[in-house]
Amino acid sequence: MIAPMNRIAFAAFALLTTAWPGTLHAQDVPGIEICTVEKTMERRTSCLQSNVDFLQKTINKLTSDHQQKLDAANRQIEALKGAVIGMQKIVVELQAAQKAAEDAKKPATPAAAKEAPPAAKDAAPAKEGAK
Repeated sequence: MIAPMNRIAFAAFALLTTAWPGTLHAQDVPGIEICTVEKTMERRTSCLQSNVDFLQKTINKLTSDHQQKLDAANRQIEALKGAVIGMQKIVVELQAAQKAAEDAKKPATPAAAKEAPPAAKDAAPAKEGAK
């Protein structure tokens, strides 16, 4: 049972490799190469130049990516600054409203508060005498 499955898998693999022969060839993948194994000076120089080009492209890509991240962070910081300023205004307004509410609960002036009790004392004996 296993042998027929192996034959089918091998046949499928053989068909795929003949249909796409380019996929089996080695590809030149950009990256750092070891240039000390090159025998001739021209090949070694070419290898080193390839490494330099790869590193420059990598640095440029990383610089661009980081600059985009910094720009996005700066936009977010500015938006947060605006939000904080708006909240500070709201806090100031709420504090003013709270102070106004507390002032409304307190007596208007201390002089008026002192005058109010004697008027209440005068009214009290009059009520007692009326009984």
